[in-house]
Amino acid sequence: MALAPSTAAPPVRSVVLDADGIPLSGLLALPADPVPRAVVVALHGAGLSAGYFDSRVRPGFSLLELGASLGFAVLALDRPGYGASAAPLPGGLHLAGQTEALLAALDGYARGHELGAGFFLVAHSNGGRLALSAAAAARGRAAPLGVDLCGVGRHFAVEPGQLPGTDFADQWRRHWGALRFYPPEAFRACSGLVRPVPAEEARETPLWPGMYPAVAAGVRAPVRFTFAEQELWWRQDSAAMEELLSPLLGASTEVVIQPHAGHNTSLGWAARAYHLRVMAFLEQCLLARDPGGERVPVTTDREMNKVDRNLT
Repeated sequence: MALAPSTAAPPVRSVVLDADGIPLSGLLALPADPVPRAVVVALHGAGLSAGYFDSRVRPGFSLLELGASLGFAVLALDRPGYGASAAPLPGGLHLAGQTEALLAALDGYARGHELGAGFFLVAHSNGGRLALSAAAAARGRAAPLGVDLCGVGRHFAVEPGQLPGTDFADQWRRHWGALRFYPPEAFRACSGLVRPVPAEEARETPLWPGMYPAVAAGVRAPVRFTFAEQELWWRQDSAAMEELLSPLLGASTEVVIQPHAGHNTSLGWAARAYHLRVMAFLEQCLLARDPGGERVPVTTDREMNKVDRNLT
């Protein structure tokens, strides 16, 4: 299987998955090879949609195009309560309901598509809550290779009354950070991505710090947290980071800062740099896991000496 990036941008098409009767809409980009190396599942934040991961304001900003060009399938979904599921779920779903719907949709996807090494979860902001919950609940082929989160932590850097609810009035600065982090077109393009925040999701948002330890305790896949240089929603002091990572007892973890970025990292100048880091983390997860389910035999010193003699 060729690993070199393709010179042509892979096509991105609209899809609708069945989540036990709930339609989950989204975007899908497939690689040239009929069997992808893995399937990247991207989950957007509050008040946005799947197109967050497919920005076209500058070449190279789209995670879907990048991932497919590197041999992966990339599936960006509208979370339950957004897109096609907004009408049947006018109030949205609580986190447990979102988790059940997502896993049902991925199970259906797996029945009709090649998965390669399996699923890998990428999420932004409130989508990170769903990604962690799904990683904790998933079993079998749905168990993710890894979880890459951007713009989500454990402890808020704002008072409860300042948290985003069903609207985003007066909160643009926290969502974007410095305007220099984005092309001017990003703000116009974002208007087409904005969706109402479901009431059930808004209700649960302030509860996340208390919900987090139980969710994190069930995660076994590697987890990487990215915080933008100007992340204004989440605390990032040493105590907050300790309380973020300590409940992830069963998972390897890392935390990185994305320079030149605000909260909406995938819409800004840093989008490609961040997305390349996402794909690099996926590569690390693949290296740490043998696709055949068996460990690679250890090469002995005697065998290496034989190789050396043959080479000389």
